[in-house]
Amino acid sequence: MSSENVLKTDDPTRMTPRHVAIIMDGNGRWAKNQGKLRISGHKAGVKSVRRSVSFAVSNNMDALTLYAFSSENWNRPQQEVLALMELFVRALDSEVKNLHKYNVRLRIIGDISRFNVRLQARIRRAEELTQQNNGLTLNIAANYGGRWDIINSIRHIAEQVQEGQVRPDQITEQTLEQHLCMHDLPPVDLVIRTGGEQRISNFLLWQVAYAEFYFTNVLWPDFDEQVFEGALNAFAQRERRFGGAVPDGA
Repeated sequence: MSSENVLKTDDPTRMTPRHVAIIMDGNGRWAKNQGKLRISGHKAGVKSVRRSVSFAVSNNMDALTLYAFSSENWNRPQQEVLALMELFVRALDSEVKNLHKYNVRLRIIGDISRFNVRLQARIRRAEELTQQNNGLTLNIAANYGGRWDIINSIRHIAEQVQEGQVRPDQITEQTLEQHLCMHDLPPVDLVIRTGGEQRISNFLLWQVAYAEFYFTNVLWPDFDEQVFEGALNAFAQRERRFGGAVPDGA
């Protein structure tokens, strides 16, 4: 494990992000390195999801958003997509009771209308079971794209304009934002991407406007509490100015 992941701190005053978003990348490469099928990497990645949720709960985060399946992932081989959908169903069935036990609210963000009826029913059931929980909010981005999110919001506003509920000159950033996924949650403070790539891949384009970014070469199935801790320590050392100037003398 590289040195970027071994830095730890017991400082109780450390600045901890309220909302962390993770682009979970590297399942396929992990499987290839193991001489296994790609779906084996996705299955191993479920364990990393479990570890990450537990870590977020123990660090009193408000929200954790995981990029599970992008709107572009439909372009993958059909066999892999079908296997991912089945894995999604199984994960919902096996994990939701445990999430509920630990007061986690589960939400699936994205256009779920493209999923089969069976998966949509599982999603609704899982969300309904946990909707009254007030601990960590766990957002799973499935068939999600940042551009889709923004266009979807614009469509809602256009309908309001057409119905005379709002005038075009009244539209502000807040108007658009209130129709986005996760509009009721704190802004994303930290984006983590595993697998070595350094791009956001159409993920939360609006919500990460002032987020800090942390890239690691660790493949997603190997992402654990120590790597997560390293990301938080890196975040704590950042100076967040939100467009403001560097203070005099800094």
